[in-house]
Amino acid sequence: MRRVGNAGVLDREVYGMAEAARLLGLRSAARLRGWIDGYRTYPPVIRLEPTGSDLVTWGEFVEARYLAEYRNRHRIPLQRLRPAILELRKKFRVPYPLAHAGPYLDVANRELLLRLQEEAGLGRRLAPLVVIRNDQLVLAEPAESFVAKVDFASADGPVERVYPLDKSQPVVIDPLRSFGAPSVRGIRTENLYELFQADESVDSIAAAYDLEPADVEAAIRFESRAAAA
Repeated sequence: MRRVGNAGVLDREVYGMAEAARLLGLRSAARLRGWIDGYRTYPPVIRLEPTGSDLVTWGEFVEARYLAEYRNRHRIPLQRLRPAILELRKKFRVPYPLAHAGPYLDVANRELLLRLQEEAGLGRRLAPLVVIRNDQLVLAEPAESFVAKVDFASADGPVERVYPLDKSQPVVIDPLRSFGAPSVRGIRTENLYELFQADESVDSIAAAYDLEPADVEAAIRFESRAAAA
């Protein structure tokens, strides 16, 4: 498979809308499509403008990963985040600002983020990125959770992989591995899960693929959650 540099990885088309929704644990591909491409009466939150494309880029997937953290925790309509995201695009001059390290890791950006979210009417207690805690600007819980599940290419670079469970677990989603399919040690989680569904034991699956039983269990746990979404 041809590899691309970090600069272009966010534009890489990786998933169809339904598969992206499954991997994100969303119950409906229609909801994800609304976030990415807009609804009939609302503009997109993630794309600059509607395209009608069912293909999801890595940058769109990563931003949806963050928005899912925020939406699940606060139940705030994502259209309320759109003004702040538009301003972040202008500030950082990138189409996917939430898929870059800058808004999360650069402490100097947090005053800007606080201003943008207040201008968007989110207030300090429902901040999409930062909150004031002990008189300091720190990442809000959804942003902390998001950062804990991703690797950035550099201190100001894009997200290059996602750990859908958490970094203590071996399941990884990487657009440059297994064509973006979730995997464990290079083995697709769906392959391991299919064997388990066919009544193969965890130990026998692990032996067949030279994995630890814990690796197989993590793959099964991830695929079970995705199937239940």
